[in-house]
Amino acid sequence: MSSFWSWWIIGLTVTNLVLVTWVLFANRKVAVDDQADPENKTTGHVYDGIEEYDNPLPKWWFLLFVGTLIYGILYLVVYPGMGNWKGVGGWTSVGALEKEQEEARSKFEASFGELTKLPVEKIAEDPQALKMGGRIFANNCSVCHGADGGGNFGFPNLTDGDWLYGGSGEKILETLYNGRQGMMPPQGPVIGEKGVKNVTEYVLSLNGLEHDAALAAEGKKVFNTVCMACHGMDAKGNQMLGAPNLTDNIWLYGDTREGIAHSIRNGRSNLMPAQKELLRDDKIRLVAAYVLSLSQQETESMEQAPEKPEPEATTGDASAN
Repeated sequence: MSSFWSWWIIGLTVTNLVLVTWVLFANRKVAVDDQADPENKTTGHVYDGIEEYDNPLPKWWFLLFVGTLIYGILYLVVYPGMGNWKGVGGWTSVGALEKEQEEARSKFEASFGELTKLPVEKIAEDPQALKMGGRIFANNCSVCHGADGGGNFGFPNLTDGDWLYGGSGEKILETLYNGRQGMMPPQGPVIGEKGVKNVTEYVLSLNGLEHDAALAAEGKKVFNTVCMACHGMDAKGNQMLGAPNLTDNIWLYGDTREGIAHSIRNGRSNLMPAQKELLRDDKIRLVAAYVLSLSQQETESMEQAPEKPEPEATTGDASAN
């Protein structure tokens, strides 16, 4: 905190103390004599037949207020709690915070500091490290990717082993440190609505989903002319560009015909914010290890699962499906 804000807060605090003191003493009145006219013993305020006596605060109550004011002044001098303004003994709120942070950092270094210097793959083998990474993930990443890392509409599933930019420990670290900017350019103006419809059917066919075979054949021609530059001739994507694999039936925006057509026609834009300005290096490495462990678990379970039969293509008009 700058000196200006320190003095600004100090000024406001002192001003409030002075005003409260003035209000307290300004309302300190001498008790009215018991033999005086009863009309003079009240404040003149009447509500529902109830009158308020014009008596001062009891002495003990008044002194209690005075005591709180004195305590406030002493507290302001000893523990200003205002940026870099130093109190008695050189105490500052900033210094106290930095001391606590350093103590926490030293405690962490003593227990897991060496661990975070290992490759992410090695960190992912330590159960305690994964618990710590899971807590950091829950606090910082779950709002987009879900509490279980299963993703949301437009936010990647981190448990399925499918990666836009690569799923190695180093690639996950790179994503966390620097973030990602994904861009699918709109193709509607380029290939027209007919081309959008045909390519949609072709993408459906790549995933074994119900599709129109004739339209898919036409869509393949358009795909090989326009789309293969990013997604590859085999449509399996390009991790250098962040272009997704279009053959694995894993979808960021759903596998409906309308959703796929919308992506082709209007494009998509995604932003993964860089975490290097938000989290310390050791925390980022723990999160990377946790995310890697999620994908490894899912990959192992998928390898053991039997394959599902693919549906056959249709020959009718896709718009009727």
